[in-house]
Amino acid sequence: MAFAITQTCCNDASCVAVCPVNCIHPTPDEPDFGSTDMLYVDPAACIDCGACADACPVDAIFPVDSLTEPLRAYAGINADYYRGREPVANADPAPNFHAWGPPSFTRAIPGDFPAPDVAVVGTGPAGMYAVEDLLLHTSARVTLIDRLPVAGGLVRYGVAPDHPSTKKIGETFARLHDHPRLRMKLGVQAGRDVTVAELAERHDAVIYAVGASSARKLGIPGEDLPGSLAATQVVAWYNGHPDVVADSVDLSAERVVLIGTGNVALDVARILTADPESLAVTSISPEALARLRTGKVREVVLLARRGPEYAAYTSPELLALTQEGGARLVVDTHDPRIAGTIDSATGGKAALLRDVARETVDWSAPPEHGQRRIVLRFHSTPTEILGDRQVRGTRVTDAGGETEIVAGQVIRAVGYRGAPVPGLPFDEETGTIPHTAGRVDAVPGAYVAGWIKRGPSGGIGANRACAGETVGTLLADITAGRLPVAPRRPFLRRR
Repeated sequence: MAFAITQTCCNDASCVAVCPVNCIHPTPDEPDFGSTDMLYVDPAACIDCGACADACPVDAIFPVDSLTEPLRAYAGINADYYRGREPVANADPAPNFHAWGPPSFTRAIPGDFPAPDVAVVGTGPAGMYAVEDLLLHTSARVTLIDRLPVAGGLVRYGVAPDHPSTKKIGETFARLHDHPRLRMKLGVQAGRDVTVAELAERHDAVIYAVGASSARKLGIPGEDLPGSLAATQVVAWYNGHPDVVADSVDLSAERVVLIGTGNVALDVARILTADPESLAVTSISPEALARLRTGKVREVVLLARRGPEYAAYTSPELLALTQEGGARLVVDTHDPRIAGTIDSATGGKAALLRDVARETVDWSAPPEHGQRRIVLRFHSTPTEILGDRQVRGTRVTDAGGETEIVAGQVIRAVGYRGAPVPGLPFDEETGTIPHTAGRVDAVPGAYVAGWIKRGPSGGIGANRACAGETVGTLLADITAGRLPVAPRRPFLRRR
């Protein structure tokens, strides 16, 4: 019986590396690896060895015959990925084993070079994949720095608390914290508590993996009204981020409008409409849980500029939402294109909405009492957040001209953006630090990885290849003499 990859896939390709028959795709060297929602097991090639399940850091891989009811659809999702595709190798029915080639030690530092001292700024996935590469494949000594008093970054403070399997990758990273060649300095902010110049003076190289912590702006009137806030703040609130106070999210409104349909928007909508008791067993902030228990939110409306086939969320996240027993999912069919697109879809995100309830909603009225619900409203472009001293709704343009949606709160979930690090160059347009394959050319010895390098795209696993490229560039610079390694004091492992 074949295995299948399910919703919590992190795309870091640990499973690809251990599969003996090359039955998991796309692989990191294939074109669609960076854009795929998840990885897929080919049921025709899988030999049921279970190596992939053992290697998976987020418990996303199971035998098909043991899939629970909510996950059973993934057997077909994995198989559908391969339907109609050319065989990966040839028509030979024998297992397609990975080819053996000459040994390659691409991470080795020549013996006549001293072990470099490398600082990694940021304890999220990008930083920790860089740390893992340096500690396990080189002789480097690593100082791990984070501005927060607790390590974890995006895994700790960005993953929804009801996704414990995804958070498990943090355990994989945490095992590196006790490595003898690593020391941690928490509660230290680069550019504020220690300057870029000071870090460069104390280390041979510095990798900045500081993420993209700012929220993108909409640029519409009313965006700064009380009651209008960024999804980044809500996510930080329910995860207990130390920068966000417990009462920063007001739950007194019955209807909340969420602008955006990415996975973060789905997370926020799901948490705000969930039965609080179902969240009590998760890692949710106790203060957030207490406020959810007394909150009045009954309906969350997600606005999308385009149709259901172009929604930003991934298919696995939408599928999970349609199968959960919490809030009722509804599609607002105000535009005839919406039903037509869903009914004619033969696959993809639109097809997943075929069995979802449809309704043409009267947005001038408050939400009905009864089961809480999440409403998807496509072909709706927000043009203004309405209100005088407090948000009272949103104006959108749609097929009917303009519609006002009455709401007591608006949450902007339109993406993240990197913030400047004093002492490093910064591209205001892209919100990233300019680089060449991870090397910050304007600052010798400085490197970048993760979202501050490539922009806020890709999930947890995408940072593995990103960090790998940066570490490869750093080591190439050492061996080519572009990055001198200075003799330093003995390495004292201190936290």
